[in-house]
Amino acid sequence: MKDDKKVSHILQLYLQWPVFLTALVIFAGAAVNLISRKAGFVMLAFTVIYAACAGTLYMYGKKRALGSLVSFASAYSWSQKQLLASLELPYAIADTDGKILWMNRAFEAVTKEEKSAGKSLTMLFKEITVESLAKMENAMEVHVIYGESKYRVSMKRVTIRPDELASGIPEKQTEQQILAVYLYDETELYNYKQAITDQKMVAGLIYLDNYDEALESVEEVRRSLLTALIDRKINKYISAVNGIVKKLEKDKYFFAIKQCYMPRLEKERFGLLEEVKTVNIGNEMAVTLSIGIGMNGDTYSQNYDYARTAIDMALGRGGDQAVVKCGQKIQYYGGKAQQLEKTTRVKARVKAHALRELLETKDCLLIMGHKIGDIDCFGAAIGMYRIASALNKKAHIVINEVTSSVRPMMERFETGDYPKDLFLTGSEAADIVDNNTALVVVDVNRPSITEEPDLLKLVKTIVVIDHHRQSSEIITNATLSYVEPYASSACELVAEILQYVADSIRIKSPEADAMYAGIVIDTNNFTNQAGVRTFEAAAFLRRNGADVTRVRKLFRDSMEDYKARAEAVRQAEVYKKCFAISVCPAEGVESPTVVGAQAANELLDIVGMKASVVLTPYEGKIYISARSIDEVNVQVMMEKLGGGGHRTIAGAQLPGATVEEAKEKVKGVIDMMLEKGEI
Repeated sequence: MKDDKKVSHILQLYLQWPVFLTALVIFAGAAVNLISRKAGFVMLAFTVIYAACAGTLYMYGKKRALGSLVSFASAYSWSQKQLLASLELPYAIADTDGKILWMNRAFEAVTKEEKSAGKSLTMLFKEITVESLAKMENAMEVHVIYGESKYRVSMKRVTIRPDELASGIPEKQTEQQILAVYLYDETELYNYKQAITDQKMVAGLIYLDNYDEALESVEEVRRSLLTALIDRKINKYISAVNGIVKKLEKDKYFFAIKQCYMPRLEKERFGLLEEVKTVNIGNEMAVTLSIGIGMNGDTYSQNYDYARTAIDMALGRGGDQAVVKCGQKIQYYGGKAQQLEKTTRVKARVKAHALRELLETKDCLLIMGHKIGDIDCFGAAIGMYRIASALNKKAHIVINEVTSSVRPMMERFETGDYPKDLFLTGSEAADIVDNNTALVVVDVNRPSITEEPDLLKLVKTIVVIDHHRQSSEIITNATLSYVEPYASSACELVAEILQYVADSIRIKSPEADAMYAGIVIDTNNFTNQAGVRTFEAAAFLRRNGADVTRVRKLFRDSMEDYKARAEAVRQAEVYKKCFAISVCPAEGVESPTVVGAQAANELLDIVGMKASVVLTPYEGKIYISARSIDEVNVQVMMEKLGGGGHRTIAGAQLPGATVEEAKEKVKGVIDMMLEKGEI
């Protein structure tokens, strides 16, 4: 509008210049009259004639000039309108609410199938909402799908002033805003990008989980046939998607396929996992395998690195599953089978020797478990303290919050037989960290739920000992990692390490009791996930002074805990005929999360229950304890709620949610897993 005023002022000056020159001529005549009166009269006559001519030209010239300008403006406006209307780029004008005020022919051609009389951007394009338009500042771009085409919608705010401004209305009161809308058809661009993406190479690794065990269960003369049948299954599966496969070792394969086949494999949930189990030529044990896939890396080598990371994740989670690593995103498929317990202790011996060599270079050892630690976490920490003491190293256990389940056992270590600084808080431990400090993390491999996550950043030498399946969140800077999902408990792993880390380590009775209690609690009295090595570890602890009766007395429940657990069992809801869902009351209970876990264990004793889920409201969060016997992988279930754990024992936390909201989320996850066949 300021530009319009400027143009109008210039035109007025141009039309009024004869008037200004007339004044100049009059002044010139007056000057001549002072010099010569006769010449002055002559000049006056010419001045009058000039003034008359200038006035006549101004009056008639102004009308002709204005007429010409009006004609030009009309022609220009018509030309401009025709240019906008015939512009090949779809263009429209809308108000700030998204209602379209005007559109050119190209925009109208795009939206011709829309029958609504009052077309609106929010009606045409579902990706554009009233809320997004309200939050829009000066400009906004949105990628939308309309019909079979994909567009980039570019919107800009434009301020206009209506004609009322000429009538004296203040400018600020008459300014209005509209949206200039442009549509850019990017369908072909998307198609080219998709074609490039589809042609990318996907690197994959296939590892047989139980190759040696499966071969041992077959007659020697038929072992080559079993291997050939497995090779055939794998080659046929990869050939079906036009891929290549190469056998690296007797139980390891590398394959490469185009990325365009990945949606098909993911939709089938990697049927090779189940197909290979059908190979049976008399073998007592079904063959299982793990698949690791890397994709969308910057280079082929990065895809291969992704595949190696994915296969490590699959094996760390128990095998019999496929893990797809796409950039930083990780997807899991399968994981229904129970991981086979390794009969050999070679790995435990190797890890024990590596741990000893690592600790011998350090002066101080910090031992840390997970938040709201249980007795398995505490017992494993005590076992690591004994290892450090045997190597003459100073050791401290980091505990911020002592639960009711741990307190009776912890009180036995607060006597004169043990250092007063055996137990430290997270802040106290952080103060003594130096370059000669090592950190051992037990019974957890997720950094966010460790007792003091900041210690992971302060300490350079980190050891992880855990029996939970790994998730996408892991401790990445661990110097030594010993994660075995087949183990019943962290205490079992530490008990095995104790036997190899040094010769004739003497374990005191309280220490043996703590570790034995950890195994008993995590196996629910040796009824859950208890293998041969579990009983061997328990026998080792019994020989070193663990007392069954003493452990049982330490873990008797208070009346309030027992009533809370009974109430959780009483109000349990049976969902889909095989899932027990309940809520554990927290009022009057010292450690409600522990009681909730106990209630989840008891609900499994009901006939027909495949899994149990108990919700416990505590400290502004909903703590979820999930348990199963063998049919349901509750770890996968809890991962979908942001948690994790073991195949038969898992949990999650939902901050800021109500009990009803948490219950609906659990039911939604169960429905989704049933629909996809994950249960």
